[in-house]
Amino acid sequence: MRKKSPSLIALPSAAQLPAFRRRLLAWFHVRKRALPWRATRDAYRIWLSEIMLQQTRVAAVMPYYQRFLGLFPTVRALARAPENEVLEAWAGLGYYSRARNLRSAAREIVRSHAGRFPRSLEAALDLPGVGRYTAAAVLSIAYGSPLAVLDGNVARVLARLGAIRGDLRRPARWRQLETEAQRLLTPRTAGAWNQAMMELGATVCTPRTPTCRECPVERFCRARAMGLQDTLPARREKRAPEDVRLAAAVLLDAQRRTVLVKPENDPTDGLFSRMWQFPAVRSGKDAASALRQHLREAHGIEAARCLALPPARHAVTYRRVTLLPFLVPVDSLPADRHAATILPLEEVERWPTSSATRKIARAAMRGRVARV
Repeated sequence: MRKKSPSLIALPSAAQLPAFRRRLLAWFHVRKRALPWRATRDAYRIWLSEIMLQQTRVAAVMPYYQRFLGLFPTVRALARAPENEVLEAWAGLGYYSRARNLRSAAREIVRSHAGRFPRSLEAALDLPGVGRYTAAAVLSIAYGSPLAVLDGNVARVLARLGAIRGDLRRPARWRQLETEAQRLLTPRTAGAWNQAMMELGATVCTPRTPTCRECPVERFCRARAMGLQDTLPARREKRAPEDVRLAAAVLLDAQRRTVLVKPENDPTDGLFSRMWQFPAVRSGKDAASALRQHLREAHGIEAARCLALPPARHAVTYRRVTLLPFLVPVDSLPADRHAATILPLEEVERWPTSSATRKIARAAMRGRVARV
């Protein structure tokens, strides 16, 4: 018989809740970080910040946020922009599906919502790349909707308040956390409350060595009372790392031009973020042979010489990637306006490419060829 998840301990209690809310909101009013997306109620700007902050540190997001708004100041401007321009503005921030979904959602907002982020939860959830957390964050902060957010920071705060053990990401447990987050919410100041909970988790109730002495609601925390604040919540088991070798061809003609491609059936399983990339293939020990075969079969190129360039390290989630670039001199470059673009090698870094592609381009520009 399957074991049921234990009920959450409701902390603070109903009697304690008013004091808990007052203390947290007062702390947030004084201690909140001055972030540009907190100085606006514009749903587009708040939505953009929430998408950029997914799996990305605040410090890394700040310059991208300002630059992106300079290029695409409104939803309509983003909806009109070609995908290449959006990806170029996003280049270096990673997780490029976020940028693609952002543009697709902007087009849907213009088409179906008169250019304004929808006010209903159901309509927001229908947008590409918008999940329950993002919808609740935007709707509460921009429109004051009484919807509680639940992300990793908030879940950690709740886990420590109630001394909750086990994997917080289990579906049943996560639903219980959503219920508890909604119970704690101050409906009339939902946006400020959600930001206060997230700020507490990001700056005080941190994953490691939380600074409990600085916590405005320390006295309500069961984990702190039990001395478990450093061990809760339980850490999730990480997926075992996978080692991947990628052989990539920097085709180079006499004018020092190269070619970038967007293969329909990507033999690298999206490790270049499905952006413009050098022809590449996953390889075993004999990377040069694998690359020659790929160039022959996919691009009709017989590579007489594959000159090995220094390898580079790269990481994508749980995969540890070894980039094995090769300089391949050619008389002419393959041209397919739908799937390939020809450009000077020095301009690759200004094109919408992933960081892995830029590492390969830099290796080619340095031009230090190793023995094959």
